[in-house]
Amino acid sequence: MADPASYRPQTGEIPTNPGVYRFRDPHGRVIYVGKAKSLRSRLNSYFANPAGLLPKTHAMVHTASSVEWTVVGSELESLQLEYTWIKEYKPRFNVVFRDDKTYPYLALTMSEKLPRVQVMRGDRRKGTRYFGPYTAGAIRETMDTLLRVFPVRSCSAGVLKRAQASGRPCLLGYIDKCSAPCVGRVTPEEHRALAEDFCAFMGGEAKRFITKLEKEMADAVGTLDYERAARLRDDISALRKVFERNAVVLADDTDADVFALHEDELEAAVQVFHVRGGRIRGQRGWVVEKVEDTTTPDLVEHLLQQVYGDDGDSHGRLPREVLVPVEPSNAAELTEWLGGLRGAKVDVRVPQRGDKAALMSTVRENAEHALKLHKTRRAGDLTVRSQALQELQEALDLPVALLRIECFDVSHVQGTNVVASMVVVEDGLPKKSEYRKFSVTGAAAADDTAAMHDVLTRRFRHYLQDKSAQSEASALPGHQAALEAAAAAVLDTTTAAPRAKFAYPPNLVVVDGGKPQVNAAARALADLGIEDVYVVGLAKRLEEVWLPDSDFPVILPRTSQGLYLLQRIRDEAHRFAITFHRQKRGKAMTVSALDGVPGLGESKRKTLLTHFGSVKGVKAATAAELTAAKGIGPSLANAIVAYFSGDDTAGDALPAVNMATGEIIET
Repeated sequence: MADPASYRPQTGEIPTNPGVYRFRDPHGRVIYVGKAKSLRSRLNSYFANPAGLLPKTHAMVHTASSVEWTVVGSELESLQLEYTWIKEYKPRFNVVFRDDKTYPYLALTMSEKLPRVQVMRGDRRKGTRYFGPYTAGAIRETMDTLLRVFPVRSCSAGVLKRAQASGRPCLLGYIDKCSAPCVGRVTPEEHRALAEDFCAFMGGEAKRFITKLEKEMADAVGTLDYERAARLRDDISALRKVFERNAVVLADDTDADVFALHEDELEAAVQVFHVRGGRIRGQRGWVVEKVEDTTTPDLVEHLLQQVYGDDGDSHGRLPREVLVPVEPSNAAELTEWLGGLRGAKVDVRVPQRGDKAALMSTVRENAEHALKLHKTRRAGDLTVRSQALQELQEALDLPVALLRIECFDVSHVQGTNVVASMVVVEDGLPKKSEYRKFSVTGAAAADDTAAMHDVLTRRFRHYLQDKSAQSEASALPGHQAALEAAAAAVLDTTTAAPRAKFAYPPNLVVVDGGKPQVNAAARALADLGIEDVYVVGLAKRLEEVWLPDSDFPVILPRTSQGLYLLQRIRDEAHRFAITFHRQKRGKAMTVSALDGVPGLGESKRKTLLTHFGSVKGVKAATAAELTAAKGIGPSLANAIVAYFSGDDTAGDALPAVNMATGEIIET
């Protein structure tokens, strides 16, 4: 661990202006981002008496090896820059609210030609409208009830294609719970109108639809069409059943998000009720690990930054009122920022009495139950992960904790289409955003050991290059000016943040294989001069663990949690490599005579085949005829003619065949 005195800046060097500061670890990774009204006062508080800091802050300043800051013009700018950098760098010592994915949502895929209604969990998708969340039983019942009145497609893409091919709808089409756009009962435009009505009903316009159906029922009775009147009566009953599930809790004109939290020394749970038109339209939850010493007002500030900065429009709009349990830090600047996002005034306040205070109490009870449930579910998982990492560290006699593990695997079929995968595990959990794929070509594809050496060399060469670039940047006299320029670029929303190639290096590298693969990986690290990364291999046959330059493997007990962890990592790397290999092999299996024409890409090949009907037609065309096809210029046309004139049988010998099935694609 670093000594804070080794990188403490001189007091006179730190400005007294408002700004944002970043702590970095020895690998250059940002581990904490903070803001301050006075940078000098805030940063001095970290270094004045490190021994007196609270445990998590003490761990942060001793993990860091440098600190840098950026001066901004106002506290509002510091709020914006802090949020932007937390989102970009994801520092491990900052508060990050993890969205609760426990509850399912009712979703309509409005981006599709034929919108589909379905139950969805997990991350939100662009072009999809979400309603809820609901409990698992209630959402199925709600969906089944509404399909009676709004028969929107609910089948999968595969079922839709089969129905379109056969000309017969699925069962839901026969029982009138789908309007069957697949067979032309309604046009795509009529089906989209049904989906829009579905969304409008779920968005709070239920009374309009109920009134409309009541009028139609009265007209049916007036014309003595009692069967239709009975169907409409049942439809009205179904809509009322769904409508009455959302109880009125506030005045009809109230649009508000009501936040409450329950916390202990280590974690906090947050719940929010989304109230629209006086009714509770949705509920969400987050759990946060308090990895920094944070007060409740700071937690509320970070919560509102993340919720509305990431997806403030996911529920239609940012509401007029945001009700919170305590006033957030920097309340004036935060309110101004939220008003800018909404384009109108936003009132952030703490309800003191009346219906809103009573609703806040209900939300707080939900947060308390959510934290209890989270701790119950997580206790066993945390225990097992900690036990696995500790067992592995002890069995391999490693001097460092295994905070980050990377596993590599090579995949091919008899030496063709050689690829490799890198999967990442942090604190015993996979970090899929940092998985990487490698294509291996040339001499490196000769065998598994050469491929492993090549992949490890490429991965850690990137790390050394990034490290060197950071060292050079830190040594420049205008380093602080460069940071301020970078901050201005971040505040400019038109500038996209650069995508990181690789994160900081792992404590342990795991390779799929035995002694040869391990020695190849160790040799790659030695050639690059890297000595602080440890390497092991896991052989499939007896699940033994191999160390570099060792004649005998380490045998872990079959019931060892450390062995289970290694097996899960190895299997994940194998799955990721196999998936990439199949994709690459599938592309290589379809070949065409046009593939060899220099300068002719995939889109123009398709254009030529569409224009001339076949490879044979392209081959017989003159340069002038080729230029008649869209996107084909004189130079490319001459290149095509020259290519086929050099091989008169090219078009007949290689007529675009799928080499896996033997199917002739072009005739």
